[in-house]
Amino acid sequence: MSAPEPDENGAQQLLVVIDPVARRTDGESVRIAKDVLSAGATAKICLPDGPAEFARVLARRGSRRPVVVGDDRALLRTVALLHRERDLSAGALSLVPVGVSVELAHSLGVPTGAVAAARAVLDGVVRRLDLLVDDSDGVVLGDLRIPAPPAADGHPGRGGGPGGPGGSSVWDTCRSLVRTLVKPAPQVLAVHPHRLRVEADGVVLSDLDEPVEAVTVRSRGGRAEVVIRTRSSAEPITASALSVTVSGADFRYRADAAVTGPVRTRTWTLRAGAWGLTLPAEA
Repeated sequence: MSAPEPDENGAQQLLVVIDPVARRTDGESVRIAKDVLSAGATAKICLPDGPAEFARVLARRGSRRPVVVGDDRALLRTVALLHRERDLSAGALSLVPVGVSVELAHSLGVPTGAVAAARAVLDGVVRRLDLLVDDSDGVVLGDLRIPAPPAADGHPGRGGGPGGPGGSSVWDTCRSLVRTLVKPAPQVLAVHPHRLRVEADGVVLSDLDEPVEAVTVRSRGGRAEVVIRTRSSAEPITASALSVTVSGADFRYRADAAVTGPVRTRTWTLRAGAWGLTLPAEA
């Protein structure tokens, strides 16, 4: 991402890419963002119809600074595209969060509301943020989670009671009466723990003989923070590392908003300050 150059009047040059989902879900916020950005900079407005055109527009940005108007998925798509171009380290990305899911954007420090976010694009500063990159070239901006899958329902079938149809009717009546008089205890969703091997910088934190109920990895100040919850211990296993490898039985994982898998093994490497996001100066 080449450094943006001002136009002949000294104004910023922006490439404003408006995600189609944002246009459909909140056209008014999109209009406000366009007006604020166009009033404060030389803005080229692009309205791609889908992910393929979104990628083409971004690839042809030249020296214009990219500004995405969209939700968390649009942000993730943009960072993934720039990562694959190996063009994240230079310049910065800007975002105006519009859409149904914008929790990730706000957790990164992007303001709530189209006006505040657009003003941050114009007047903010670039903050370098960490990135988790896996061995399939996927990226994680926020949290990575490996939850234990729900266990199959092991309750016995509810057939009729003894005594044929008449006995079944009596038992059904009794059960119905009991349910109206006694409040049933809330059901707890059982989980089937994983058999996983978790390594941090080559050090084994949990091996295949230890049932694992959940693994969480997130970036914290230039390191990857690892939290493992096992069935045998009330206290989680924690570690700080630059590389985390999980292997074992097939597992699925949630990286930001996307669920991936099943996979047998995956390694995530933390890249400190790998990408820049424009945030309010006071953030």
